[in-house]
Amino acid sequence: MLKRIILEIKPTRIFFLADTNTKQYCYSLFSKDLPEHNVFTIKPGEKEKNLNTCTFIWQAMTDALLDRHSLVINLGGGVICDMGGFCASVFKRGISFINCPTTLLSQVDASIGGKLGIDFENYKNHIGLFRDPNHVIISNIFLKTLPQEEILSGYAEIIKHALINSPSAWEKQLTMDISGIPPDEYIAQSIQVKYRYVSQDLKESGLRKALNFGHTIGHAVESVLLDKKYISITHGKAIVVGLIAESWMSHKCLGLDKDDLFTICDYLTKFFPKIILDDVSKKNFSKALRQDKKNRGNKIMLSAIKKIGDCVIDYPVSEELCWEALNYYKSL
Repeated sequence: MLKRIILEIKPTRIFFLADTNTKQYCYSLFSKDLPEHNVFTIKPGEKEKNLNTCTFIWQAMTDALLDRHSLVINLGGGVICDMGGFCASVFKRGISFINCPTTLLSQVDASIGGKLGIDFENYKNHIGLFRDPNHVIISNIFLKTLPQEEILSGYAEIIKHALINSPSAWEKQLTMDISGIPPDEYIAQSIQVKYRYVSQDLKESGLRKALNFGHTIGHAVESVLLDKKYISITHGKAIVVGLIAESWMSHKCLGLDKDDLFTICDYLTKFFPKIILDDVSKKNFSKALRQDKKNRGNKIMLSAIKKIGDCVIDYPVSEELCWEALNYYKSL
């Protein structure tokens, strides 16, 4: 498929961006018989998603003599898709790029929807823009190269999609064993949920904000822990913290049924090990909350659920309530 797409685009030059893991385990799976191309490799991990790394990427693009008719192929997870798309979108005012997401998380989330960005001062996705890739190539062959922890991380966004989609989607989710690679149709269904929101609201001015359920608390926790050199947390694990905390807030503020709250918490804690958050101080947590991209003025705006499948957007909450919600998660 990639070879066919390249023939359609007819780029003057081709530039692969990968991390050391995807270069080792994924690149050889489909790089044969491709036209001549450059490959640039960076270290893996969220801590690399910053302006310094972008500078190295732009320098490599410059050294490779990429022009405005060149093509960037992002081979990796959310970090590579986000940052590679960002770098391609501003290089010489924008060149074509393709996303080849290699993790479950990036296949159902980061590679779809046109959100591109990098972290700045440890604030998650603080600098970025909206721009769709020319193509997205999704294949479960990449998932077979992943450790179980990465597969589990991807399920966090799939679970979120079920919670905001419909009661029937959530009931089906509750029957799923998420200990292994999901079937193709299961991945496709989750992608379709996200695409439905994105296609109606690309710039996130309304409906698409529902996809941020779990991300106010989740991103704040992730941002705080990005600053801790001895602690690492995957995006999926941070979102699980957010889903539990924001489900509690949904119950407290919007009347989410208590049984539904307990079911959500029981299901998530069954599969996702508890994250110890002793290093997340109230001061740093509040500081991260104030930088959330959904905020309006001095108000923290939450996406929450009144009931399963019924998401409320732009619900104002206080920093104190967010801290209480995080403590609810810690108390489980």
